[in-house]
Amino acid sequence: MEAKVRVALDAMGGDYAPGATVQGAVEAAREYGIGVQLVGHEEQIRAELARYDTHGLDLEITPTDEVIAMDEHPATAVRRKKNASLVVALELARSGQVVGAVSAGNSGAMMAASLFVLKRIAGVDRPALGTVMPTRTGTTLVLDVGANTDCKPEYLQQFALMGAVYMERIFHINRPRVALLANGEEETKGNQQVQETHRLLKESAPRLGLNFIGNIEGRDIPAGAAEVVVCDGFVGNVVLKLSEGLAETLIAMLRSQMTSNPVNTLAAAVLKPSLKQLFKRLDYAEYGGVPLLGVNGVAVIAHGRSNAKAIKNALRVARETAEQGVVTAIAEGLARLGTGGEQRAEAEV
Repeated sequence: MEAKVRVALDAMGGDYAPGATVQGAVEAAREYGIGVQLVGHEEQIRAELARYDTHGLDLEITPTDEVIAMDEHPATAVRRKKNASLVVALELARSGQVVGAVSAGNSGAMMAASLFVLKRIAGVDRPALGTVMPTRTGTTLVLDVGANTDCKPEYLQQFALMGAVYMERIFHINRPRVALLANGEEETKGNQQVQETHRLLKESAPRLGLNFIGNIEGRDIPAGAAEVVVCDGFVGNVVLKLSEGLAETLIAMLRSQMTSNPVNTLAAAVLKPSLKQLFKRLDYAEYGGVPLLGVNGVAVIAHGRSNAKAIKNALRVARETAEQGVVTAIAEGLARLGTGGEQRAEAEV
């Protein structure tokens, strides 16, 4: 039985590859009906597949003999290892043999290879990497979280547009609230970059159809003050790592308190269904990964620690991103923005 779509998976990418990646591919094929093109060392992939019942599942192998390690320099490795699993996965996406590519491997290499292989959408100065965060009221996309440590206001303006498109198409949020991360809500807060970005977003929001609500502070992110939060990659990466560490610490502390004495253990048993739902919302694996927004194709970057559940959901995200036309919608939005050659030429230098 042929699946509706097929996604390429870097089977060798991630801390727990190829075990977790192959298991995630099997689960995605079984639960979501996704066809998966497993890219990597054929013998290792076949050995992992042999552990599961794959009858009737759309799983194929594209053999490669190179892998980009986590500690390799991204751009150098991509140039030297043309047959690396993540590069080949992206080549399959570029050629149209699959609708997108997923990797939990070297994220810098995945970003570099995406630029080399898929190229940028016309008008995009810098692609952005986002992360989906659970909030008190729903879900928020924070971008950029590491692709661009130094940003011009024009880059952040584009991130806002791309983030809004993603939340509209993938999370089906009508007119998502877009906010700029700053050290205060007033327009005069923030450094020169933030103040100029605020001006650009405020002026262009009506033309772009953005629901720009102004500045928010870090504490407003988990409160759900906005569905899209824009910042440069340096700030965003700090927010991401702090949030991951805080969530893991709170879960560990809660588990410890739940078993600290008989009364707490009994209370925990009563609250188990609710606590299970809470832990699920805080689990990064539920969100899988996020596409590198701004490249001319679907390239989903998953967490290096991705387990099988995370890989399964990253494959789902890739399929949804392709089916919902995120790339086309971003291109249409940039056309309204009117970004052009001067910024793109400068970005190439």
